[in-house]
Amino acid sequence: MVVISGLKKIEYYALLVAISLLFFGCREDSSVKGNDERAVSFMSDKEVSTVRKSKRIDCGLKISKFYEIKKLVDGDTFWLDDGCDGVKVRLIGIDAPESRNMFGTIKEEPYGKEASAFMEQLVSGKMIKVEFDVDSLDRYGRTLAYCFTDDGIFLNKKMVEEGMAMIMTVPPNVKYQDELYNAQLKAREERKGLWGL
Repeated sequence: MVVISGLKKIEYYALLVAISLLFFGCREDSSVKGNDERAVSFMSDKEVSTVRKSKRIDCGLKISKFYEIKKLVDGDTFWLDDGCDGVKVRLIGIDAPESRNMFGTIKEEPYGKEASAFMEQLVSGKMIKVEFDVDSLDRYGRTLAYCFTDDGIFLNKKMVEEGMAMIMTVPPNVKYQDELYNAQLKAREERKGLWGL
C-alpha cells in the first residue's frame, strides 16, 4: 500500500472517494448537456463517438418543420440551418441567372444580381419549410426542394412569376411543372424581370 505522508488511512480513502466522485460520479448525461462540449471531456472516445452519431440522426431537413436561412448563395440556392452543419438547398424546377463568377468556369449572367437580391428580399426574416419530390439530391450533393415561407410564399414559383428565374424541369422531379410553366408564360407576356431585357 502506498503511504501518503501526513494522511491517515481513513483520510487517504476519503480522498480517493472524493477524486473518484469528481471524475466519475459527477459526470453529466450528454442528452442533458445538448451540444455543450464540456460534457464530452469526461467521456471515453467510444462514448463521444456514440453521442455524436446519435445527434446526427436529428440532422437534415424534415418536411413538417420551418428553418432559418443560414446563408443565401444566389437566386435558386441557399443554406438552411438544420441545427447541425446546415443543408445546402437548390430549388427544384427553376434556374436563376448566376450572380457572380465562380470556379473559373461559371460566369456572372445578366440579371443574376437582381435575382439574388429579390430572393434575399423574399426570405429576409422568414422561416422556410421544404417539400421534396422523387429525387432529393442533385449531382452536386445539394438537397432539392420546393420551398415555402412561413407566410405562404412558394419561393420556386415566385421567382419564376416575377421573371427572376426560368423553369428548368429535370425528371422525375415534375410535381409542380405545370404551375411553374404557367407562371413563366405569364412573366414572359408581361415582360417581367429577365424577360424585359
